[in-house]
Amino acid sequence: MNAVVTAHGLTKRYKNALALDDVSFRIDSGRIVGLIGPNGAGKTTALKAILGLTDFKGELNVLGFDPRTHRDQLMEQVCFIADVAVLPRWIRVREAVDFVANVHPRFNRAKCEAFLARTKLTPNQRVKQMSKGMIVQLHLALVMAIDARLLVLDEPTLGLDILYRKQFYQSLLEDYFDENKTIIVTTHQVEEIEHILTDLMFIRDGKLVLDTDMDAVGERFAELMVSADQAEAARRLKPLDERQVFGKSIFLFDGADRATLESLGEVRRPTVSDLFVATMKGTYA
Repeated sequence: MNAVVTAHGLTKRYKNALALDDVSFRIDSGRIVGLIGPNGAGKTTALKAILGLTDFKGELNVLGFDPRTHRDQLMEQVCFIADVAVLPRWIRVREAVDFVANVHPRFNRAKCEAFLARTKLTPNQRVKQMSKGMIVQLHLALVMAIDARLLVLDEPTLGLDILYRKQFYQSLLEDYFDENKTIIVTTHQVEEIEHILTDLMFIRDGKLVLDTDMDAVGERFAELMVSADQAEAARRLKPLDERQVFGKSIFLFDGADRATLESLGEVRRPTVSDLFVATMKGTYA
C-alpha cells in the first residue's frame, strides 16, 4: 500500500503543555482511520499538523509533501470538515458553489449539485437561514465534489441529531470513499463510526497508546463476562479493566489465551467504546 501520511517523532509544544509527544505513525491509502482521544489529548493538534495549520518538530509527510513548506500543493488534494462551520452566514447556496468552483481546480459542479438535489437546500438560501444540519449538508456537498485524496474530519457531526449523523456517514461511504481515498476522523461518538473504520488510533496526553487495524482489535482484545464465583480466577489473569453489570463481572483482556477465557465464562469482542474507556481510565481524574 502507498502511504498517505507518515509521521516520525512528531512533537508540538504550546508554552508549557506538550500537545504531541514524539508521535510516529503511518496511514495508508484507502483506509478510514479513527483518531480517538479525550479532550486535550492532541487529536486536533495532530490534524492541524497534517493540514499545515501549525508548526511542529519531527518529520511529517502528507501525500508526498511537507505540510510546513508545500501547503498550497497539498491542499489541492486534501479536504477538511471541522465542527465549526466556516461558511459565512451571509452567503447563498449558489454563491458558495460558484466560489468553490472558481477557486478549486478539482471541483465537480455537477456532482455537488446532484448531492444538493437530495437535500431541502435551495440555491438562494443563505447560511444564516439554515439549521446546523443543513449547513453540514452544504459543507459536505462542497467537499465531496472535490476529487481529494485525503479527507480530514474533526468532530464533523458535533451537535447534530442522530438522523443527520447517520446520513452524514452514509453519504461519505456512498458518494465519496473508494480505494484511492483516505479518511481521518475524530469524534466522541465512537459507537457511530465503529462499523466504518478500518483502523484505530487512540491518543492520550500527546502519545499514541494504540495504533492497530480493526481486524487486529478482534484478535488481540477480548471481553470476558463471568459469574461471581469465577471473578477471582479472571483477576489472576491480569485484565486491563473490570466493570460490574447486573451482578456479573466483565473483564477486558489484551492478548490473553482465548481457550483459558472461554473456560471461565462468556467471551466476546469488545466495542471500540469499551476499549476506549478501559484505555483512558484515570484521564479525567
